[in-house]
Amino acid sequence: MRPLHERFLAEIAAERQRLSRRRLVGGSAKLAGGGALALSLAGMPRIGRAQDDATPEAEAVQFESDVDVLNFALTLEHLENSFYRDGLPLFEDLGTDGFGFSITEQIAAIQAHEQAHVDTLTTVITDLGGTPVEEQTYNFEDAYASETAFLETAMALENTGVQAYNGAGAFIEDADLLTAAGSIVSVEARHASYLNLINDASPFPDAFDEALTADEVLEIAGPFIAS
Repeated sequence: MRPLHERFLAEIAAERQRLSRRRLVGGSAKLAGGGALALSLAGMPRIGRAQDDATPEAEAVQFESDVDVLNFALTLEHLENSFYRDGLPLFEDLGTDGFGFSITEQIAAIQAHEQAHVDTLTTVITDLGGTPVEEQTYNFEDAYASETAFLETAMALENTGVQAYNGAGAFIEDADLLTAAGSIVSVEARHASYLNLINDASPFPDAFDEALTADEVLEIAGPFIAS
């Protein structure tokens, strides 16, 4: 079975391919109304679906412990932190948003948040007796090809990350850890809203955020991870 962090990275790559298809079909790479990331909720969020409707295949990829969930989250934070840390210096000036703020400075603030999340999750996993997953080597070549690609990929990362956190949170058993995870995902959602806005998409497209199960991150279309 492939590690969950590789499955998650594959889902990120799949989202980028969906973005490319939107560019070809719709004449625009902007994610209208939250785009492919805002899946239909059928009226209510499906937070517990991974446990309630699990198939044998889905059960095989469920989280086995709180440490497993936290390492999944840490993998996400490593990915996002690396994306911003290494990509932002490539662009001299990303311009000004509709409120008059420097987009470059706002992205830098987002990157600082991701680094803080990495540091905190690493400490908590270690304190729980686990082994924190390490940062991987990533391939963001296409995402760094232009300012537009960089900002669109940032939007896809943040929106997919929120959904991944929501899905994984259903498996956390320790109430204190669940509260801590909630304090992270709420900040990630603010990142996603800002990035939606500067990409001309709705900052809050739905009343509920979708919760991705582990099984829903299995779509593979060229993962960002290189090693």
